[in-house]
Amino acid sequence: MTTPVNPASNAVGRPTPVTNATQLQKPSGMPVHKYRGYEAVDIADRTWPDNRITVAPRWLSTDLRDGNQALIDPMSPARKREMFDLLVRMGYKEIEVGFPSSGETDFNFVRSIIEEGAIPEDVTISVLTQAREELIERTVESLVGARRATVHLYNATAPTFRRVVFRGSKEQVKQIAVDGTRLVMEYAEKILGPETVFGYQYSPEIFTDTELDFALEVCEAVCDVWQPEEGREIILNLPATVERSTPSTHADRFEWMSRNLSRREFVCLSVHPHNDRGTAVAAAELAIMAGADRIEGCLFGQGERTGNVDLVTLGMNLFSQGVDPQIDFSQIDEIRRTSEYCNQMEIHPRHPYAGDLVYTAFSGSHQDAIKKGFDAMEKDAAGRGKTVDDIEWAVPYLPIDPKDVGRSYEAVIRVNSQSGKGGIAYVLKNDHKLDLPRRMQIEFSRIIQAKTDAEGGEVTPTQIWSTFQDEYLPNAENAWGRIQLRSGQTTTDTDGTDTLTVEATVDGTDTVLTGSGNGPISAFFEALQATGIDARLLDYTEHTMSEGASAQAASYIECAIDGKVLWGIGIDANTTRASLKAVVSAVNRASR
Repeated sequence: MTTPVNPASNAVGRPTPVTNATQLQKPSGMPVHKYRGYEAVDIADRTWPDNRITVAPRWLSTDLRDGNQALIDPMSPARKREMFDLLVRMGYKEIEVGFPSSGETDFNFVRSIIEEGAIPEDVTISVLTQAREELIERTVESLVGARRATVHLYNATAPTFRRVVFRGSKEQVKQIAVDGTRLVMEYAEKILGPETVFGYQYSPEIFTDTELDFALEVCEAVCDVWQPEEGREIILNLPATVERSTPSTHADRFEWMSRNLSRREFVCLSVHPHNDRGTAVAAAELAIMAGADRIEGCLFGQGERTGNVDLVTLGMNLFSQGVDPQIDFSQIDEIRRTSEYCNQMEIHPRHPYAGDLVYTAFSGSHQDAIKKGFDAMEKDAAGRGKTVDDIEWAVPYLPIDPKDVGRSYEAVIRVNSQSGKGGIAYVLKNDHKLDLPRRMQIEFSRIIQAKTDAEGGEVTPTQIWSTFQDEYLPNAENAWGRIQLRSGQTTTDTDGTDTLTVEATVDGTDTVLTGSGNGPISAFFEALQATGIDARLLDYTEHTMSEGASAQAASYIECAIDGKVLWGIGIDANTTRASLKAVVSAVNRASR
């Protein structure tokens, strides 16, 4: 007899284990030879991996400069003002408001917010300029009358720019920074009055491509001119103009710079990541761990190419860890809508914290876990004599309470063909205060599943409730089934036997049903025998739907009826009537 050989084996009948996933991969054929990897930083005793962010950094919004210049349709003055006012309301204290020397639009906007008194006393505006004298002069002119203002000067220091763009030496590039700094100081002294608290920021542009020792040399030369000291800080911004390396390497560069700056205590070290590798948020967080003091970015990551770092995500990341971001995100939909209006660009529905779908679960297992999480939170809070808002948030799949950013719970569970009983049960409990027993959840979920399979797409909470009513809750407007219950009365004998008299319409005929048993439900089952209905109780549960004297009760009854196992539900202010209605619901479903 011949033993069959498995083609994917190294011996007869024995499969070959896959020990290395690269065995399954093939060369891409892409021209990888054109690119080189990033350079590691020689910092063997790095300390940042052991640090944690426990307080918010300083924030600077550059939505009105970096974000605006990246728009297909730059903001109109009205949209700029709307964005500025939003940033102020949210609590940003440092806002880069434009590039005044670039044209009249930016210059006039800076003048307008100064002259109209739109800038709160504790907010510092910042303006950007290149290191050319006529541009510096125009930039400083835009700030006349401002209470708190910073001029942000930059020049490119990276090797490719030195070689290709400026065709200059390191010394020439450094001199541009030094001369530019001196000119900013001279024009500020000449043009600005004593009412202006004036600050200075310098950026060695494309810091991520600049040799570390040369970036340090340029920053030190700039500091020699500005002379930072107590009460006279300098902001040194180290921009990842193009994101080049892993966030860990970015952190290494910041720790190296922070260690080696000679006047570090008078320096605000600022991080300005872009998102070319898709890791700007991580790069910013790790840079703060490595010694940076401030983060520059835009709401929702607006900016050139793949965008600046996202200030909303960064702030909400802190919030989710119990750290106050000192920025108000409590109305995140208003923030999103304003940003979309100003930028004329939509926020992705999966955008962290703010997208339409980020607190939404379609998956059945996710929905079940979320529902159980909400139930556990309510139970834990009640057991401790507190409200849910007063205990630690712990709901699976929801890193924060959506309510804390102004979202309702209505969209947390949304039902489609991927959903299960948990999601449907959540909708009914959250919207209609009905806490379905587990087996009833399974039964009704099959009904919804059949609907989604037949019709496709999402089933809205309104459609779920309509389907539930049609299936379980016949009423005067939707009178289906063999029995319509009108009234009932129970008496209890001395031996504890209940006698039930029910007025009902059965098969279109008004009749009176009578039965006895050890309770109203068993008495009702006996009364139904006269109509030819063989019903037996399998399970029963009930709960109140609200507090107070006028509260209604919901009763759920599982019955074996003529060989079928079905659930029924009844809702009434009287618990006995609610249970009788639940029996009628199940009986009517059996004959439907």
